[in-house]
Amino acid sequence: MKIGFIGLGSMGAAFAKNLVESGHEVHVFNRNPARAEPLRAAGAIVAATAAQAAQAGDIVITMVADDAALTAVTFGEAGIAAGLKPGGLHISMSTIGVATAQDFTVRHRAAGFGFVSAPVFGRPDAAATRKLFIMAAGADEHLKVAVPVLEQLGQSVGIVGADPSQANLVKLIGNFMLSVIIETLGEACAVAGKAGLDPMRLVELLTSASFNAPPYKIYGELIATQRFQPAGFALPLGQKDNRLILAAAESLGVPLPLANLVHDRCLALRAQGFGDQHDWSSIALGALADAGMSKQSV
Repeated sequence: MKIGFIGLGSMGAAFAKNLVESGHEVHVFNRNPARAEPLRAAGAIVAATAAQAAQAGDIVITMVADDAALTAVTFGEAGIAAGLKPGGLHISMSTIGVATAQDFTVRHRAAGFGFVSAPVFGRPDAAATRKLFIMAAGADEHLKVAVPVLEQLGQSVGIVGADPSQANLVKLIGNFMLSVIIETLGEACAVAGKAGLDPMRLVELLTSASFNAPPYKIYGELIATQRFQPAGFALPLGQKDNRLILAAAESLGVPLPLANLVHDRCLALRAQGFGDQHDWSSIALGALADAGMSKQSV
């Protein structure tokens, strides 16, 4: 297939490379042109604008940082909407707000385009090895086109429903749950450390028993060793997702006390200068610092 791909951060670049290696003709665009050059070397065609990338085929995929970036590359000057063919399909793999996804669905329908939301669970190393879990939602006729492509990017594609925003809500709920796991691991490691027990040994013991699941293993090691750099998923992105789930929950009249705790943890870290270079697992530093167990200033 001929596929446009826009957004070449650590996740997007892995996706685009995998599509090239699967035999597709992939036209890529990134607002920072330097990020496109490794994809050119891998066999992709570098487009000058998002519109040009979208013009290349009947499908365009986006993987950008946030709602504002997605709006800019879609409806901004020389954006996707200016290049995608009538009847073309836009697959958004970004983690965006529910309200933005709802707005995009309406605007795409009015313009004669299809829209599918397909956010992912997993970190960049999982993207490179096609081990991500993808949540997809959209109209049946659009999913029939999107799912075979998405299956080449992850180990599974879960169909959420016909409303694209439902996939974004599932993604935000999942990231909320992960953030709470990070907080509880921080608190658990603080208790263990105060008692003279090696936090890494605690993680090893618990993940070999009742907590034998990837999030506890991956984040447990990072938190026990306080290894928050380099960032697999940057703290500001985690903070953004926290804001989005709080907004979604508020619109539904649902209180989220634990999300508010994570919100305050993020604010405290950002006030201390933690940012793009720090993984969002550094949320755990709040609990560690409260107990006097942090090796880093917070």
